Amino acid sequence: MTDHKRVYARVYGRQGAGRVAFREYTRREVARLGLSGWVGNLPDGTVGVMFEGAEAHTGVLLSWLTTGSPFSVVTKVESNEEPPSGEKTSPFLIR
Repeated sequence: MTDHKRVYARVYGRQGAGRVAFREYTRREVARLGLSGWVGNLPDGTVGVMFEGAEAHTGVLLSWLTTGSPFSVVTKVESNEEPPSGEKTSPFLIR
């Protein structure tokens, strides 16, 4: 399926009211877009986000991550495309 993508993104910056808020806002955006995957805090203070779904929707989420939640200050987002797994994680997991 060519319009199906899987992306891993690492979000750098300050999460403001806490990374929990950033993760919850990410979960809401993912639900709105109908994607699957997970979001979680990483040991170095960044936030990892793995998401999969329609290419148009993964692009929207990747763009959204550059701003994030109203409480966050995102300084950088690194992303890598990975082979789609077809795995459905519903609901989107917060780790």
